[in-house]
Amino acid sequence: MAHYFVAQIKIRNQAEYDKYLENFDEIFSKSNGEYLAIDESPAILEGNWDYTKSVLIRFPSKKDFEDWYYSADYQNILKYRLRASKCDTILLEGLE
Repeated sequence: MAHYFVAQIKIRNQAEYDKYLENFDEIFSKSNGEYLAIDESPAILEGNWDYTKSVLIRFPSKKDFEDWYYSADYQNILKYRLRASKCDTILLEGLE
């Protein structure tokens, strides 16, 4: 069953965030994930939006997500994103 990683990010330190981005694509390319959306200016339909970036990634299974997210390579760069920004992330289970 597909799983969807959703990240709402408010970047506070671009230089530190860039350290995260430097190796992200290389690490992500080893996963079974697929970018579905990356948006820095979504249309706000309801409520307040205090983020500078939104990301939606699809993984074929929860295991595929876990293999990427909890990998040593990703954990090594994740610290930069967490230091550089306020992040709210969730994992959604898709419908069969």
